[in-house]
Amino acid sequence: MKKIIVTGALGQIGSELIVRLREIYGADNVMATDIRKVDSPVTENGPFELLDVMDKERMFKLAKDFGADTMMHMAALLSATAEAKPLLAWNLNMGGLMNALETSRELGLQFFTPSSIGAFGPSTPKENTPQDTLQRPTTMYGVNKVAGELLCDYYFHKFGVDTRGVRFPGLISYVTAPGGGTTDYAVDIYYKALEEGKYTSYIAEGTYMDMMYMPDALQAIIDLMEADASKLEHRNAFNVTAMSFEPEQIAASIRKHIPTFELSYEVDPVRQTIADSWPDAIDATTAKNEWGFKAQYDLDAMTADMLEKLARK
Repeated sequence: MKKIIVTGALGQIGSELIVRLREIYGADNVMATDIRKVDSPVTENGPFELLDVMDKERMFKLAKDFGADTMMHMAALLSATAEAKPLLAWNLNMGGLMNALETSRELGLQFFTPSSIGAFGPSTPKENTPQDTLQRPTTMYGVNKVAGELLCDYYFHKFGVDTRGVRFPGLISYVTAPGGGTTDYAVDIYYKALEEGKYTSYIAEGTYMDMMYMPDALQAIIDLMEADASKLEHRNAFNVTAMSFEPEQIAASIRKHIPTFELSYEVDPVRQTIADSWPDAIDATTAKNEWGFKAQYDLDAMTADMLEKLARK
């Protein structure tokens, strides 16, 4: 990667990915794009352009004029939002992806887009979910992700586009606020712990979901994109994870720093149904074997860092 264009750059992953990429490859070599513009390091510390990913002509022109050799397509509606607006989710998530893949095909770009554990469904094995397994999701977001995985594989086999991707679990970050994902409780709980000393979880007690701290997620993207192509048997949608926990376990981790922290429950049926359809813990062995994936943060290390960083904010 030498010159990288990123869509959805102001989203949960993009806003931190841009900063990291600019640190590694140079600010002038990473163009951020999004449908909106706000004051932030993303828009102020390097090239930024407005882009609606449904506008294929503008996407192509921006990538070509910039001289990009890599496209990172991060623009998407997340799980809970997609379930509330399924038609919009299909049009944006699939139409935007197709435009990004076509731009990459036409310009010969290396390509990355994230998939998700949402690509699995209730019939998928819930423990140690394999890399290659049954995928029958029951949400629009999950359907989008499965279709996207297949589409990226198609563009590699049919057109030779160097497509790569991972299946992210829930991502936890102190930089960006929750953005409509089912796993967002694991972000919001830290904010509420510091602000109010208590949290009401919309996810039920005992509901396990895979999670990852954002620094590990960013490193996974970079490591995969820099990996030797000849060693990638799967290329797209590698399982990656760092930890799996249920709400009481994250509360217990917080109590090591805030002993009076209280956790209660008021379950949201929509997001709980989504969570119940996902695996409890996935197997990331394939990513470890093919490109050396390794997470650095466990639950307690992440909690300590989250509380320290959020307290500063």
